[in-house]
Amino acid sequence: MTEQQSKHWPKEIKTHENILFSCFGGLSNTGLTSALACLEVVKELGLEKVAIGCLGGLPTEVGPVFGKTEAAQRVITVDGCPFECSRKVVEGAGFQVTKSIMLARDIGMRKKPLHEDIGQGLKGVMEYVSEDDIQRAKDLIIQALQE
Repeated sequence: MTEQQSKHWPKEIKTHENILFSCFGGLSNTGLTSALACLEVVKELGLEKVAIGCLGGLPTEVGPVFGKTEAAQRVITVDGCPFECSRKVVEGAGFQVTKSIMLARDIGMRKKPLHEDIGQGLKGVMEYVSEDDIQRAKDLIIQALQE
């Protein structure tokens, strides 16, 4: 935990060193990949090192979400596509993003909206994501945490 004082989080209470905000969008392969990569990072590094912040808690001004974000050493956003929803929400709440990752740009993913297969036989949700893309995104997030 950083020594940064937060009006929403008492300095004496430990929290996660770093916070990830992911678009977590389940409407496309890029959003799903963003979510899964963030989960893999937390599984690998542990909750003391990194946690996934509640993106919805920022515009709704949830105190603990603000406090943990203020206390974080790094705030990293992980978006799947050029809309960059998580980055915009985090910045809109007044936070400076340490690193903004956008999978379409940074690992060359091509966005595939899941609705395009409606009426043509939707696949299982995991058939829209690639283990290779999840691994590349995970590696990029871990690298950002180490910078």
